[in-house]
Amino acid sequence: MKNNKITPKYIAVIAMFTALAFVSVIVAKVIPNVAGFLSYEPKDALIVIAGFMFGPVSSILISVLVSFIEMITISSTGPYGFLMNVISTCAFALPAAAMYYNKRTKKNAVIGLILGVICMTASMLLWNYIITPLYMKVDRSVVVGMLIPVFLPFNLIKGGINAGITLILYKPIVTALRSAKLVEPSKGEGGKGRFSVSFFLVSLAVLISFVLAFMAMLGVF
Repeated sequence: MKNNKITPKYIAVIAMFTALAFVSVIVAKVIPNVAGFLSYEPKDALIVIAGFMFGPVSSILISVLVSFIEMITISSTGPYGFLMNVISTCAFALPAAAMYYNKRTKKNAVIGLILGVICMTASMLLWNYIITPLYMKVDRSVVVGMLIPVFLPFNLIKGGINAGITLILYKPIVTALRSAKLVEPSKGEGGKGRFSVSFFLVSLAVLISFVLAFMAMLGVF
């Protein structure tokens, strides 16, 4: 799947991922916000999966498209929200997609996702410090007081959940797209395409752990 050209199939798959990511944003609206305004969205997992298949540039493209559609339809944060969404998603997706697209192994996927979680968390600490006081119209000192106790754990947990979802869903999604002849088989993909029960169980354990952490942050228990 390297050296992708802009073909009707490629456009169709990018449009599909954009639509699925946007739908996931809408569905996630039922999840309570953290601190009244921090919302979890699973779209990053879908955008990373697209990046795994087609490379980092595709992740950027889908991120911009979804964030723009969100801005002009259901978002109340305008350009500020658009900017933060793009930065957050790209910070998470690009390291993961670049690592895996360069060498398609489970190890690279895991390392890339870990780097993505770290990059997203660090970038959101910086950009929330810069942007949040502007659109929330509060003193910067208020945001500074939230960086470590709120923004740091929220983004770590959000990234961990999306990393777990990515590891669980990538193989079924890419297999389905190959069966539909929308994606070409990759000669460089490790593991010869076999399903690994142990890898699935570890990924599921990671996902459940971060979901429980998110529930604890919401005060569910």
